[in-house]
Amino acid sequence: MAGSEKPDQIRLSGIVEGSSVVQAGSVRDITINKGSRDHPVPSQLPPPPQSFTSRDSELARLDQWLAESSGLVVAVISGAGGVGKTTLALEWLHRVRKRFPNGMLHADLGTFSSSGPAAPDHVLEFFLLALGTRAVDMPPDLPQRQALYRSMTADRAMIVLLDDAVSAAQVRPLLPAYGNTVVVVTSRRRLAGLSLDSARFLELGPLSVADSVQLMDNIVGAGRLAREQSQAEEIARLCGGMPLALSLVGARLSARPHRPVSREVGTLRSDDRLATLTVDESSVEAVFDVSYGELASSPARTYRMCSLHPGRQFSLDAAAAATGEEPDEVEESLSELVDCHLIAEISDRRFRYHDLLRLHARQQARWVDPRADREAAVRRMADWYLDRSAAADLALRPTRRRVGSRFQVPLEHPFPSHSDALRWLAVERHNLLDAVRAAAQHGWDEATWEFCEALWGFFLHARHYDDWLEMHKLGIPAAQRTGNTVAEARLRTQLVLALAQLHRYDEALDEGAIALRLAKQAQDEFTEAALLFEVAGVFLSQGDLDAALRHFKQAEQLRLKIGTERAVALCRRRIGETLVKLGRHDEALTTLLDVASTFAEIDRAEHARVLTILGSLYLDLDRVPDAASSLAEALRIARELGSDQYEAEALVVLGDAALRQGDVESARRHWTLARDHYSGNRDPKAAEMSVRLSSIPLPRNKDS
Repeated sequence: MAGSEKPDQIRLSGIVEGSSVVQAGSVRDITINKGSRDHPVPSQLPPPPQSFTSRDSELARLDQWLAESSGLVVAVISGAGGVGKTTLALEWLHRVRKRFPNGMLHADLGTFSSSGPAAPDHVLEFFLLALGTRAVDMPPDLPQRQALYRSMTADRAMIVLLDDAVSAAQVRPLLPAYGNTVVVVTSRRRLAGLSLDSARFLELGPLSVADSVQLMDNIVGAGRLAREQSQAEEIARLCGGMPLALSLVGARLSARPHRPVSREVGTLRSDDRLATLTVDESSVEAVFDVSYGELASSPARTYRMCSLHPGRQFSLDAAAAATGEEPDEVEESLSELVDCHLIAEISDRRFRYHDLLRLHARQQARWVDPRADREAAVRRMADWYLDRSAAADLALRPTRRRVGSRFQVPLEHPFPSHSDALRWLAVERHNLLDAVRAAAQHGWDEATWEFCEALWGFFLHARHYDDWLEMHKLGIPAAQRTGNTVAEARLRTQLVLALAQLHRYDEALDEGAIALRLAKQAQDEFTEAALLFEVAGVFLSQGDLDAALRHFKQAEQLRLKIGTERAVALCRRRIGETLVKLGRHDEALTTLLDVASTFAEIDRAEHARVLTILGSLYLDLDRVPDAASSLAEALRIARELGSDQYEAEALVVLGDAALRQGDVESARRHWTLARDHYSGNRDPKAAEMSVRLSSIPLPRNKDS
C-alpha cells in the first residue's frame, strides 16, 4: 500500500518492456511495477456508424494526413452540434484501425455532462487503467499521470478518440508524446490552440441535398424515398443538411412505414420545426441548447439578436446595429460564436446561421428578450440599411433631387467612390429587399417607401426588375398610408420606367396617369417633369416617335423653369436619341455633343450612355473610327463604374460596329457579354440578344 512505503522510496508504475534504463542520482530504493502482460489490449472505440454516407473529401483528407506522417497524428474535427463529427471520426477510425494493433482509447470529454466538462486527470486515470496500470499504483496528480501516460503510449501504434472537447487545455494533457498514434478530437469549437501541438484541422459542414437524401434512404430503406424524390429533397432542405436532424426524420419514417413522405414535409414546415425534430430522447434542440448554454451573456445576446436579421447573411456592421453595440464590441462576441460553430464566417466580417440554428436562436430570443427589444433590434437594422442605401445613392447620383425627410439632412458619405457604392449595393442587394419586407411587415411605412427612393439610382444601374417591382409594390401603399402625395407620385413615376423596360406598356401608362394626377394635385412640377420624361420613354419604346419627342420637350421646358442642370441634360439626351430614330441626324449630333460635354462634368454614368448613343449615330453616318472611339470610351467608363447595364448598352452597339466591319467573332463576343448582363437582371433585352446571336452564322470548320 502507498501508506506503508518507506519515506525515501519512489514507486514507478506502468509497463516496462525490453531493456529498461533508469538513471538517477542518490536514490535509496526503487520499485518498478511492470504492467501485466496478460492485460487485454484496450478496444474502447464505439462501433462504426450504421448509416454513414458521403464525406468522401473529408475521409480523403484524413487519409492524406495519416499518409504524410511517420509519427503522431492529431486531427481536430470541428463543427456545429449535430453535423456528424463523431460519425465521421468513427467511420474513418474503423477503416484504419487494423494499422493500430496496440489499442484504441476513447473518452467523451463531457460537454453533455451536468457536472461540466471532464477533467484531464480523470480521463488519464481511465486511460491508464485501460492500459494496465493497477488502481493501487495510480499516480496522484495530473503531471504524474500525464508523464506515465506518455511513457506507456510511447512507440505504440494506437488510436485515441477524444470526443466533444471543450478547449485545447483540456485536450493537451491527453496527447501522447510521440509514437505511431493517431488522435482524433471532435469539438463544437475550433480549438485553434492545438496548432501549437501540430494538429490538423477539419471543419465539417452540412451535407448536400443529394447526400442528405442518401443518408435518410440508408435508414428508411425499401426504396421508399425514391417514390417521393422531390419530397425527400425538400426534407433535406428543411433539415439544412444536418445529419442529426436527417437521422431523426429517417428514424421516424422507418418506424411508420405507411406514413407518406409528403406528410413529414408538412410537419417540418410548421412554425415549431425544431420541436418536431425529436425521436425518443434525442432531439436537435437539446444538442443546440448545450452549445448555447455554454455562452457568456454578451455572446448569447448577440446570438439571439443577430438571428432577427431579415436576410440570410449579414455583415459586422449589421450585427452592430442588431445589438446596438459598437462594431469592435460585437466582433468579440461574433468571434466566440464562430469558434463555437453557432454561426459561420463565410467571408471577411460576413456571417451566416445554419437554418436550424437560426430557428433555435430566434426561439431563445422569444423566450429571453421582450417583444419591444426584439422589434427595436429589427428597426435598428432596417434603419442602418436605409441610411447606408441613402449614402450609396448620394455617391451614385450626387446632384439628383430626393424626396423624404431622411434625405433633407446632411447624409453621412461612407463611400469614397461611385464603384464602391455600387459594389456595396450589389453585395447587400438581397438583404435590402428583405429589409424592405421587414419594414412593411412591421408597419414602418415611412421607412418602407424611403427605401424605394434611396435605391432608385441602384435600379437605374443594375436593373434588378423583380426587386424593383416588389419593392415599389410595397412602397407605394406605404406612401399612401402616410398621406405623402409627393412620395407616392415619385414612386409611381419610378415604376413607370420598370414596367416600360419589361414591355408592359399599358400598365406603365396607367401608372403614369395616376402619378401625373398626384403630381399636379401636390403642385410638384419636379415630379411632373420626371413623369413626362418617363412617359415619353414609353412612347419611344412603342415606336410613337412624335409623341415621345413632344413629351420629352414638355419635360425639358418644366425642368428649365425649375432650373436643374442635370435633369435638363437628361431630357436633351433623350431628345437626341429620339432625333436619331427620326432620321434627323444633324440635329441629333448637335444635341448629343452638347449633352456629352455637360455630363462629362457632372455625371460619368450618363456620360457613358451619351457616348453609346453617339457611337450608334456615328455608325449610321458611316463614321466608323468616331464610333469606335466613342464606344470604347463608353465601355471603359461603364466598367470603371461597375455598371453592368451601361456596359451592356455599349456592348450591343460595339457588336453592331464589329458586324458592319465583317468581324463576326468580335460581334458574337460583344453580344454574348451583353446578353449575359441582361440575363442576370431578367431583362427582356436578353432574349433580343439571343435572337441577334442566332442570326450570326456559326464559324466554319476548317476541315470542311
